[in-house]
Amino acid sequence: MVTEAQNVIDELVAGNKRFLEGQSTKSSALSLRRLKDFAEKGQLPKAIILCCSDSRAPVETIFDQDIGDLFVIRVAGNIIAPSLVGSVEFAASTFGTRLVMVMGHTQCGAIQATLDHIHHSHAISSENIHDIVSRIKPHIFPIARITGLTAKDMANRAVEANVLASVSQLSHSSRLIEGLVQEGKISIVGAVLDLATGQVRLLDPAL
Repeated sequence: MVTEAQNVIDELVAGNKRFLEGQSTKSSALSLRRLKDFAEKGQLPKAIILCCSDSRAPVETIFDQDIGDLFVIRVAGNIIAPSLVGSVEFAASTFGTRLVMVMGHTQCGAIQATLDHIHHSHAISSENIHDIVSRIKPHIFPIARITGLTAKDMANRAVEANVLASVSQLSHSSRLIEGLVQEGKISIVGAVLDLATGQVRLLDPAL
């Protein structure tokens, strides 16, 4: 992993620790000044975060980051689709951002909807929602077929599997991104936010 990316990971881990301890350092007055400065000089985000759209997972807050620190791409189920890949490509190539993080979270509605569809053949209410479910389904189908798991354990394992699948897809979804990874110019990592605690845990891709 490139040193710059590891430094950013360390910053995000430290920010999450501050958030968990109630020691967040950001203020609205400082944020407003930074916003005005970025409006004049442009942005230079330290990390690209592809995460779920869930309202309980505000990325800047849980990492104690400010305006301009993170380039956040939000989509239900943190899925990989062409427009999302393009957003990562844009940020990585335009700003030289060295870290990409795919972050899922516990109690994910998109994951649960996909599990329900697998187990009970629940109808999908629209073509667009079906597209989300169909992108998640192959990644978690093997877990959905494991017997003896509690519903909570199955959902948590499905969340992790979906994140790791998105990391793998993103790493090989475009020549631009794949080239940056091979050249050591960006690192792509996975993480899961525990909604019950607010803690973010990095995932080992070997799992």
